[in-house]
Amino acid sequence: MSRLQVVSGKGGTGKTTVAAALALALATEGKRTLLVEVEGRQGIAQLFETEALPYEERKIAVAPGGGEVYALAIDPELALLDYLQMFYKLGSAGRALRKLGAIDFATTIAPGVRDVLLTGKACEAVRRKDKNGRFVYDYVVMDAPPTGRITRFLNVNDEVAGLAKIGPIHNQAQAVMRVLKSSETAVHLVTLLEEMPVQETADGIAELRSARLPVGRVIVNMVRPQVLDAAGLELVAAVPRSSVARALSSAGLGGARRGGHAERLVDPLLAQAEEYAERYTLETEQRAALADLDAPLHELPLLTAGMDLAGLYALARELRGQGVS
Repeated sequence: MSRLQVVSGKGGTGKTTVAAALALALATEGKRTLLVEVEGRQGIAQLFETEALPYEERKIAVAPGGGEVYALAIDPELALLDYLQMFYKLGSAGRALRKLGAIDFATTIAPGVRDVLLTGKACEAVRRKDKNGRFVYDYVVMDAPPTGRITRFLNVNDEVAGLAKIGPIHNQAQAVMRVLKSSETAVHLVTLLEEMPVQETADGIAELRSARLPVGRVIVNMVRPQVLDAAGLELVAAVPRSSVARALSSAGLGGARRGGHAERLVDPLLAQAEEYAERYTLETEQRAALADLDAPLHELPLLTAGMDLAGLYALARELRGQGVS
């Protein structure tokens, strides 16, 4: 299993939720996982029902079996200060630059610099070892930008390494790309069984492979339960309307002696069946499209009661049960 797990997906697919559930799943049985947020939305804190994350690694959950989940919200400005201190030993001079607004200016006008800092910080956590030479974290899970810009986000260090031919910037960019383009990394894409997210997932996988970035799993989120299969839908379509009304009356729906009441239930019921049939056909088509992407496919159920901490642990169990560990 790759030690850096990058989770992306089209907006609205629940990629942050999946990233959080994946971090919990990987931490099961005594492992230690770091969950990294790079977009500044504090979505991780909301999911784990904790206060806003600072720019430091903080334990936010305990997984079954005693594993631990830590989280980090990366601040680009503070990451740049770390970078300046690491390579140029600026110390207080770096802090002075921040007060002058120079660091904010640099990360705003040069978004590539910002992405280098974000990916660099995550890769540093992947490589970090304790005094005994063991990795501090067994896994690092990154809640990454959406599918539409994930390839550029991960590949920015290649561009920087090409621009800066020598020196610490060049060396740092190359070190990051060695992690991102190796078996240490897997980029997972979250989608829904809907046409636009599936198409964006297909496009995203093509772009990642073109950039030689390692594609991991496709995770279909918020899958609704299957009420009827294709054979059941054919049977519903073939049943006469009058038979449905009689069956409703026999079941006591609408009143056993008042068939007119049962009659009024027929149209809404058949309309609901037709709507379900359309959704079933669409989802079957999208599953077939996803199967053609040549990537492991997993599904997570729609939690009808809404997402809370208990739901997050339930999704983690689903991922563990599907072999994502």
